[in-house]
Amino acid sequence: MAGKKKKNWIQSAIKKPGALHKQLGVSEGKTIPTSKLQAAAKKGGTLGRRARLALTLKKLAQKRKRGKK
Repeated sequence: MAGKKKKNWIQSAIKKPGALHKQLGVSEGKTIPTSKLQAAAKKGGTLGRRARLALTLKKLAQKRKRGKK
């Protein structure tokens, strides 16, 4: 099972939706600025982990958007 990739890994990666917004002090409906995400990604702990995942998901979304043109 070590060689298998989980198909829906994103769904299991996001345990607490909205937690990063709360930690960064950005209201729920607004987009988190990239500069805040990059600064938080350099930090350790849960905040850093959530910010790094957010940056990864942002890159995935951009790749998907470019591929659909």
